[in-house]
Amino acid sequence: MSVAEPRRIVLFRHAKADWPPVTDHERPLAERGRMDAAFAGRKLADTGIPFDLALCSTATRTRETWKLAVHEFEHRPKTVYEERIYEASPGELITVLNETPDDVRNVLLVGHNPGIHGLADVLAGSAEGDARDRMVRRGFPAAAFAVLTFTGDWKSVEPGVATLVDYWAPTE
Repeated sequence: MSVAEPRRIVLFRHAKADWPPVTDHERPLAERGRMDAAFAGRKLADTGIPFDLALCSTATRTRETWKLAVHEFEHRPKTVYEERIYEASPGELITVLNETPDDVRNVLLVGHNPGIHGLADVLAGSAEGDARDRMVRRGFPAAAFAVLTFTGDWKSVEPGVATLVDYWAPTE
């Protein structure tokens, strides 16, 4: 693949989690979260983006979100469960993205706030339409996702390199 072809990064926050007496890492989805994860999966499928790779936090709620969302996809991308995504800062998430193989065009990253929202803000040097306004107004609630595009190789992912082209939240 040529580095001149646009690549996509979709940042997807896990759906609504429950609060049982378990460690934070082991928190499962709440009932509403299970419904929102499947709905978000349909919305992700509707984007028409052919995902090559899904990078997913190892936390229970992110794995459950991904499992429910991916059932809505026509093509299931390769999935890598990455411990470093859990509780990661935007900078740490950029490091994970920088390690993506160059034959990958479109990546879906399933993670947590505040890292996911922070990463969307940091990467988006520009935005199309009202995507940034909607993201600023709504924040980055559970099951929301942002679609960003950039040109270059994965090692070139850095602050300001991308364009925010779409944003969706369950209440949109």
